[in-house]
Amino acid sequence: MTANWRTGTVHLRDGYTLVGKGGVRTASADADFALDGGFVHVRIPGADTVQIVSAPAVARITYAEAACAA
Repeated sequence: MTANWRTGTVHLRDGYTLVGKGGVRTASADADFALDGGFVHVRIPGADTVQIVSAPAVARITYAEAACAA
């Protein structure tokens, strides 16, 4: 996979969490993300790993339109 990373906010559906900085679980996070088929790869600043979330777990992803112009 050649990732097309963007920066935005990833919001998950109820019952799903990401692991953020310091190991704190959260349902939404400001992060870099890349879409790959039915999955979202999420890179949270300060967290040690890239997390992969299946598309049905995602409620919404927001990002600034200017971020896509690069």
